Amino acid sequence: MNNTPLVSVVILNYNGMKFIDACFTSLRRTTYANIEWIMVDNASQDNSVAHVQKNYPEFKIIGSCGNLGYTGGNNLGIRAAQGQYVVLLNNDVEVDPEWLSHLVDAAETDSRIGALQPKLQSMINKGYFEYAGASGGFIDRWGYPFLRGRIFDTMEIDRGQYDDVREIFWASGAALFLRKSALDTVGLLDETFFMHFEEIDLCWRLHCCGFTIKVIPQAVVYHYVSASLPAQNIKKMYWNHRNSLMTLFKNLDSSRFMRTLFIRMLLDGISAVYGLFAGEPQRLLAVLQAHFWMYGNWRLLLQKRREAARTGKLPEKHFSHLIYPRSIVADYFLKKKKEFHILGF
Repeated sequence: MNNTPLVSVVILNYNGMKFIDACFTSLRRTTYANIEWIMVDNASQDNSVAHVQKNYPEFKIIGSCGNLGYTGGNNLGIRAAQGQYVVLLNNDVEVDPEWLSHLVDAAETDSRIGALQPKLQSMINKGYFEYAGASGGFIDRWGYPFLRGRIFDTMEIDRGQYDDVREIFWASGAALFLRKSALDTVGLLDETFFMHFEEIDLCWRLHCCGFTIKVIPQAVVYHYVSASLPAQNIKKMYWNHRNSLMTLFKNLDSSRFMRTLFIRMLLDGISAVYGLFAGEPQRLLAVLQAHFWMYGNWRLLLQKRREAARTGKLPEKHFSHLIYPRSIVADYFLKKKKEFHILGF
């Protein structure tokens, strides 16, 4: 026990009663022994807190004063965590018993590793990758995220084609393994995001501070996906559009700042108009709300950009090999490159 680092596993809960037993029973089967279990409750209105207190007494429960979203809730857990490593887990997951051992072993071999991600498979569509993390995340030159195993709405069958350990641009917040000392350097999750894209922003900041991020596919986690908000929910569309723009505004190199933001906002406009004609008027509304939030909060955004620049000194060229040099939108919709291995990246 003394030779194994303490890992704090933080599970964020918000009215998650229907997932608690499957998730926590699965976690109990974890073979790695030196774990601090923490559940952060985001002011749930169901019986989940009382249920955990009665049936899973090994879990420390931290209650929030309200629904602080993914960012605020998980930051509560990170601040309370005593471990050398912290894992942020959604409550709608189940884990392979060896999942944490593989992640710790990888982190212990290289002190430059700031974050790791297990392979995420779908709990709904057995044998497929899942939507939120698959086998590691990347972005294209215009800031669009995609995954090894999922590009836009195309999920691949997991045939072992992405079972190699490799460096990635971002690790999914559904199961995010973090080195606590790296967080001391770059800071916690940006609570302005509330939910969505916060892990991409955090990973970008880690890269700028010289840390690496990898996927460890030997560690397997099964994810229900979209338990909190369905894909077509207008709030989810809003958070995704707004927070993707905020991520770019905060972290882009000055050399491509203006051009990239202009093109990205133009592409957002095209997406909004397409949604209107495709019978998705909520997409147009979400894009408008996101853009007007950006215009109305430009002072806050400039402050965040300055803070990010002061913290992270490495220019983008040091990790540009993790940014897809073409447009994933064009390659997917026009060139029909719908699986990661076809990209040649």
